[in-house]
Amino acid sequence: MTLHRMLVVSTIVCAAAALAACGTITSGPELRASKPVINVSSARAASDISACLQRMIPSSHIVCDQGNTEEVVFGSNAWLVTLTPSAYGSIVKVQQSSHDDGGVPEPELRFDIARCTV
Repeated sequence: MTLHRMLVVSTIVCAAAALAACGTITSGPELRASKPVINVSSARAASDISACLQRMIPSSHIVCDQGNTEEVVFGSNAWLVTLTPSAYGSIVKVQQSSHDDGGVPEPELRFDIARCTV
């Protein structure tokens, strides 16, 4: 198995374990089932990214914190950001709800994610 393939498999397993550990949270199954809008890796720790996002977008709140894995929700469940530790930093997955609450616009969220993951 190549290193890249192992990284992908371990990321998927970690994300699944993190979501299963959180149980039912305010983000709901519909939001977690949506296709990721952003899926990137960062050299920064999940806690650093979470703190940065909370500074950039004050309406954000952590809905699940299992060990080092965190889920951050923006608006009234419009966006879910899952931060999962990896061997090289963190995996950042952003999912959007099918209903827009008019909260954080996608371009702003993309900018803040880029700013906080670099």
